[in-house]
Amino acid sequence: MNPTPDVLAAALDEVWAKSVDRSGRTGRPGHAERLTEHSRNTWSAARAVADRIGTAGILAAWPSFWTLVALAALLHDAGKVAEGFQRQVKHRGHRWGERHEVLSLAYVDLFAGALPADDRALVAAGVGLHHRWLRSETGSGALRDLYPPAAAWYRRFGYDPDPPSGQPSGQVPARRHRTLVAWYADQLGVPVPADGDRKLWQRARDEFMLLRSAWEEPVDPVRGLAGVLLQGAVTLADHSASAHVPLQTHLPLPADYLTRFEYRPYPHQEQAADTEGHLILVAPTGSGKTESGLAWASRQLPTMPGRPRVVWVLPYRASIDAAATRFRQDLPPAPGETVADIGVLHGSAALSVLADAVREDCAATATDAGNASARAGAMRLFAQRFRVATAYQLLIGAIAGPRYASVLLEQANSLIVLDELHAYDPQTFGRLCACMRLWEDLGSRVAVVSATLAPPMVELIRQTLRQPVTVHRAPAGTAPDRHRLVLDDQPLSAPASLEIVRSWLADGHSVLLVANTVATAQTLYAALAPAALAAADPADRDAALLLHSRFRARDRAAIERRLLTRHGERRPGQPARRRGLVVATQAVEVSLRLDFDRGATELAPIEAVAQRAGRINRLGRHPDGPVEYRVHRGDTPHPYQPEALEAAWSALAAAPGPVMSEQTIDHWLNLAYDTDWGRRWAEQARDSRDAFGDTFLTFTEPFSDREEFLDGLRESFDTVEVLLQADRPEYERLTTGPDGHALLGAGLLIPLRYGQWRALGSVGTVGRHRIPVVDAPYSLETGLDLSGTASRTSTATSPEETVL
Repeated sequence: MNPTPDVLAAALDEVWAKSVDRSGRTGRPGHAERLTEHSRNTWSAARAVADRIGTAGILAAWPSFWTLVALAALLHDAGKVAEGFQRQVKHRGHRWGERHEVLSLAYVDLFAGALPADDRALVAAGVGLHHRWLRSETGSGALRDLYPPAAAWYRRFGYDPDPPSGQPSGQVPARRHRTLVAWYADQLGVPVPADGDRKLWQRARDEFMLLRSAWEEPVDPVRGLAGVLLQGAVTLADHSASAHVPLQTHLPLPADYLTRFEYRPYPHQEQAADTEGHLILVAPTGSGKTESGLAWASRQLPTMPGRPRVVWVLPYRASIDAAATRFRQDLPPAPGETVADIGVLHGSAALSVLADAVREDCAATATDAGNASARAGAMRLFAQRFRVATAYQLLIGAIAGPRYASVLLEQANSLIVLDELHAYDPQTFGRLCACMRLWEDLGSRVAVVSATLAPPMVELIRQTLRQPVTVHRAPAGTAPDRHRLVLDDQPLSAPASLEIVRSWLADGHSVLLVANTVATAQTLYAALAPAALAAADPADRDAALLLHSRFRARDRAAIERRLLTRHGERRPGQPARRRGLVVATQAVEVSLRLDFDRGATELAPIEAVAQRAGRINRLGRHPDGPVEYRVHRGDTPHPYQPEALEAAWSALAAAPGPVMSEQTIDHWLNLAYDTDWGRRWAEQARDSRDAFGDTFLTFTEPFSDREEFLDGLRESFDTVEVLLQADRPEYERLTTGPDGHALLGAGLLIPLRYGQWRALGSVGTVGRHRIPVVDAPYSLETGLDLSGTASRTSTATSPEETVL
């Protein structure tokens, strides 16, 4: 009589997959997770991943795909049966020195050996490559280098007659192996496979050689993409099972979203809600673009397989938290919850937890507890079905591999809303277009919503996507005329310009000033804050506020909350003059629903000029009617290209108004992009799209190490996050120990341009991922002060400068 499942599991009771839980991370302190337990949990999590993604995109042509994922998930840690691993997981300081996933391939041979060759190769990739690359040109410990054909497989995975001190002679006791095989067969509902004459180490060696022959040389790109997606599915299931964090099924977006409005929707919102497939929507600031994007996403849900996710993509990481807060407030929570659970993907902290989550998780040390916390942190990036992200966090999926294949998988069967896509430089815009084509192949749908989208941008998106793209524009008159444009050749920081602002403040107006660099914003704030304070009630602590992204993330979030309370959208009947000063960089352009009486900006690319105007008399409810909005030439074009600013100024001067309408903004866009600069912009975007697609999104070598490109991708966003020396003790407390991980310390990090960081210099690094530590003046009121490094800071132009 065959043993029952309980008998088999009991016989494997002392075969562990995870060390004893000393932190309570599993909810069972003192419990060591058994191999059978973890395998079953990962198998179950793989089915949850399948339920989420479904047969989207290219997966519709792979009917066996999710069956293969489930098999790989069940077998992925089988190699932990080895005695060397068991000693490592149970005894502090003991190291086995071999890769358990390579030994797991022996069980692929036993349970997938009869499958067609392509299916077997996919299972082997999911099992054997869930921690490391197959090959690497950088000597980074890829499996091909660790286990060449001439490796001593017999000694390493079979029997070593002269083992090193503390290591066993034999790796897998026969009875343990037979019991594990019987348990797997029982789970799968198949007969117990016969071992035959081949030893386990021989099966592992031979299956590894088959894995190499299947994937080492270039393959068909569709097959390569399927391999990466399967790898991502297995690693995601492993994260979920290891962290004991299930994938959420609730989506905080009702299918009848638009019908829940308490007011009659705008025509363009109704058009978005009636659109099936890809969408481009151009509508004025304050006319419900966000609600339009949500209505579009709601419309797609019934016509898509699985459980689609909504990914809302913003151009500036400084806007992410404000957008997530808005969605938490506006969208319905899951039953039993008080607020909607919205995921947030931004910054190096997210990448850090992904990197840590795929580290080997078998050492019975505090490091293992830290890895467990990282896996829990990683699942916080994936569990929710509604996320807010930066473009960087989506582009990073192109690196694929054990760390990022799950990021790529999660872009399948999704609704991806790109908010204010105009804000990117042509290189990033082109890369995002390349990703749009990949997303389409993965069964996802794309919506682009913006107040300012130039004709070349619309055309490039339509050329890129293979399926039809519906373009809707809000009809004329959707928004009232809100501004009277004044062009001024004097810089915003000139004495005459400052006097105009002081007069506004003295008259009791609320005023927004937008600078192109953090340094200019800090200078303007220092010059004008006294006038704002003098004109306000002495008890008004928010009469003058400064917003840029060179604050700690948590401090910036606190400033945003104060801003929204003090300068939220004007309600009918409010007085004409609401007092107060806000000085900001372009971080104010997106997601913050702010409303001011008067405003001025430094000259910027034409879209930014229009976006900044959208924060002044936002809804057109000011009792004075159209209000003054000034555009000032700067002393220097930095951080923008001089040609972009000249195109903007020429357009503004050619159609000055003086009253600005939405048609005026469309005219500006046409004029600015119908220049040599505009034509070069379009050409650069196309070239970037094609190059990124060919280099990163054609998966002919799906399991070759591409992480050497990670730093280049990061530097192309001109971003590095730093930690203040004074914050180091708190950061270490939050990110280390049994309950620590990188996400907990993210609120202390400050983004800088690479050139600024290099000029400032580091006084050390902190954490596994070597976050730079800097020593510079910092104020809760004005943020990080880099004035002492101004003469050393690179002046290379970068359109991302004020993102940071």
